Amino acid sequence: MDFKLQHTDLQSKARAGIITTDHGVIETPIFMPVGTAGSVKAVHATELEDDIEAQIILGNTYHLYLRPGLDTLQQAGGLHRFNSWRKPILTDSGGFQVFSLAENRKLTEEGAEFRSHIDGSKHFFTPEKVIDIQRIIGADIMMAFDECTPGDAPYDYAKQSLELTERWLDRCLTRFRETECPHGYRQTLFPIVQGCVYPDLRKQAAENVASKGADGNAIGGLSVGESTEEMYEMIDIVNEILPEDKPRYLMGVGTPANMLEAIDRGVDMFDCIMPTRNGRNGQLFTKNGIMNMRNQKWKNDFSPIEEDGASFVDTRYSKAYLRHLFNTGEILALQIASIHNLAFYLWLVKEARRQILQNNFPAWKASMIDTIMRRL
Repeated sequence: MDFKLQHTDLQSKARAGIITTDHGVIETPIFMPVGTAGSVKAVHATELEDDIEAQIILGNTYHLYLRPGLDTLQQAGGLHRFNSWRKPILTDSGGFQVFSLAENRKLTEEGAEFRSHIDGSKHFFTPEKVIDIQRIIGADIMMAFDECTPGDAPYDYAKQSLELTERWLDRCLTRFRETECPHGYRQTLFPIVQGCVYPDLRKQAAENVASKGADGNAIGGLSVGESTEEMYEMIDIVNEILPEDKPRYLMGVGTPANMLEAIDRGVDMFDCIMPTRNGRNGQLFTKNGIMNMRNQKWKNDFSPIEEDGASFVDTRYSKAYLRHLFNTGEILALQIASIHNLAFYLWLVKEARRQILQNNFPAWKASMIDTIMRRL
């Protein structure tokens, strides 16, 4: 994977760049739709490519390992061929999912033993196994195995957890160097900066990650219970240390405002389930604010969902019709809302990139945040 930093806004740390992988080019800043089990919920590949204009999607090692399983993925030739997605894919290591199973997992120096949320069967992830799994999945960008501590973790626990994550990182890197992609193209591995909300731990983690010389680096363990102010503080600390000539990926964040604030602090890549999950529950993000499509106020509003929206669904369907679909339990409601929200998120980062290249990002960001986060 190659990264070219094209421009940094003259008034902030916001950056525009280009990532090149064997499955295509990614213009940053970028948002990655989440396809946890190999599918972005309620959206098929043609919509992702042609309407939403997604440049990269995310899959999850834990879920893909359980279903469909490694044998199927191996025989299919990797996830790209299995789900017919021709552009880049990033996989989370599964660390967040494993460690969210607090009552069903056991952590040791060797790795994590856990029980499947599907059938209760017992499994064991080591750093080496997680690399092997991601090799078979065939993601262009792989994540190191880490422990994601909650935002309110005590200092001593966060410190021990970070030290274990750092030891696991060394094992991940060793295994990565010893292996290659079985599907005939290049893959890369991102380390993950942990450290909870403690500045000294975040600094230690960022310095260790930066020393590894990886093609890109991730920031994990945020938006997991800490305050927004603490999240932004940790991003500031970490990005002062992570190398400028490598992409920075903020994992699992977040709202449109979160993304714009993080871009302002030098972050390049994002993923979050919010646009699809909230969309399936009737919440739409728009350039003018947030709409709850179940509200009575939309019952007889026959205007387009969003007159200058980023997707064809915005002008094809009315607010009244979409509300009707939600209130009658029609599956089409979930599809329309998911497509709309994903297209909005991709439009937002694309517009952010345009503003960065024009050295106008801070002023644009300030005006956008006030608008897009208000309730309509």
